Amino acid sequence: MKLIVKFNLVLLLIFALGFAATGYFSHDLLQRNAREEIIQNARIMMEAALATRNYTNVQVKPLLANQMQYEFLAESVPAFAAHETFAALQKKYPDYAYKEAALNPTNPRDRATDWEADVVNIFRQDTGRSELIGVRDTPQGPSLYLARPIQIKDPGCLQCHSTVAAAPKTMIDKYGTANGFGWNHNEVIGTQVVSVPMELPISRADKAFKVFMASLAGVFVFIFIAMNLMLAALVTRPIRKLVAIADEVSLGNMNAPEFEAKGQDEIGLLAQSFGRMRKSLVQALKLLEG
Repeated sequence: MKLIVKFNLVLLLIFALGFAATGYFSHDLLQRNAREEIIQNARIMMEAALATRNYTNVQVKPLLANQMQYEFLAESVPAFAAHETFAALQKKYPDYAYKEAALNPTNPRDRATDWEADVVNIFRQDTGRSELIGVRDTPQGPSLYLARPIQIKDPGCLQCHSTVAAAPKTMIDKYGTANGFGWNHNEVIGTQVVSVPMELPISRADKAFKVFMASLAGVFVFIFIAMNLMLAALVTRPIRKLVAIADEVSLGNMNAPEFEAKGQDEIGLLAQSFGRMRKSLVQALKLLEG
């Protein structure tokens, strides 16, 4: 097997191992970064919802206090304000969603679906948990959800949700007496949940991975060709010339051309040694002939 073939086989093996290892770690890193980006977007959405709730509770609700004596205005409810804000956002970004899902909500539209009820029950079973992150399949593709528990920490909330008798008449006139009652202090009654599509960040990560790996392969091809050209110019071509001269000398042709050794590298030193050996052989033959 020729030296150049051995060299190329070793180089290909090293590249294959390096390419596989680099591909594995870079793909894992890009996917983790994409997931962190999605989670960060979900947390920003959650904080936006909390800011909307706080604004409604602190600034909007007091302004509507007098009107609430005659008519229940859903606009005074922080959860309603947050839901309406994100409903407007969802018209432009339909894959993004926010919901305050409850097992027994006052407004039927806030009733938890099966998977949301499972999330609520996880918070009810583990009251120390403050956040839950998961992925679920949707018709539009995988979606990451971030959920936080809705726990009755403010006793003032029980004025509307403890018993029918304690609830404002205007609220009962609007929503009836069938839902949204029986809540208890410190009870987890629902969950705030935001859903963020994963397709775009994941596809961007996949595209970046393919571009990176293609670039890496291109760099290797360039290095492979450059190494072969350099090896041919500095090693294999001089060795072939030296071998050809050695063959002629071994067959008795003492008039074979000299090998011009250039430089002081290993090939040059080998050529110098061969030249000295050839001169010694010529002198030895002349002595035998004499």
